[in-house]
Amino acid sequence: MSMSRIWAIAINGFREGIRARALYLIAFFAVLFALALQIVPDVSATYEDKILLDLGLGMMGLLSAIAAIALGAKTIDQEIERRTILILVAKPLSRTELIVGKHLGLVAVALVWLVTMTAIYLVGLGWVNVSFSFGAIALSVFYLLLELGLLIAAALVFSVFTSSLLATLLSFGLYLVGHFSRDLLELGKLSENSALEQFTQVLYVILPDLSRLNLRNDVVYGVMPSGGEIGLDIFYGLAYTIALLVVAAAILRSRQF
Repeated sequence: MSMSRIWAIAINGFREGIRARALYLIAFFAVLFALALQIVPDVSATYEDKILLDLGLGMMGLLSAIAAIALGAKTIDQEIERRTILILVAKPLSRTELIVGKHLGLVAVALVWLVTMTAIYLVGLGWVNVSFSFGAIALSVFYLLLELGLLIAAALVFSVFTSSLLATLLSFGLYLVGHFSRDLLELGKLSENSALEQFTQVLYVILPDLSRLNLRNDVVYGVMPSGGEIGLDIFYGLAYTIALLVVAAAILRSRQF
């Protein structure tokens, strides 16, 4: 693989992602969080600090996940619909380089969202005098970036063989299941049905465990994972993302244009 070609595709993907009204997401988050800052203190008794900490990170995670999935699901489909993929594959550019470049470009877009939304989040917390740990929030946002990278890779997998709409639905379904995969595993254990338990174990191995990349509760209650756990979680997120990119590239190579 050529890093120069990957870099060129990544820059182009970044520009397309920014132009695709992605920055409206930041404005939407700012409005929602500003409303929360006004409403939550009036309706909560003594836990407004924890509620605002959790609510802000939750809104940031959900909105950015929806936007990342939407961008990832349509990026390859757009190239196919516009026939620009015929120009790309005719050049000395491998389909693996195309997938990796697109992924890096969209992850860069997600990084812009997260940095800007985090700044708005921290300013809002400071405005209402909510105490917080900057290190804990920074680590939580970094975990969220890993999750978005994984979701973008999953959306790319679906987008190389189906329409952008179906790829979006499948990716969002994966997002929902990924956050409840541990619950499914526990449900299988509680069922006392060996067949169901084995089925849930297989699902847990195949599907991503996105709860590993969610530190919202840790930030709210000030209980951070150990260094070893952080290392394993980062390795898990990166390894799963790389595996998805390998699958996406393999499917794209099998297609004839």
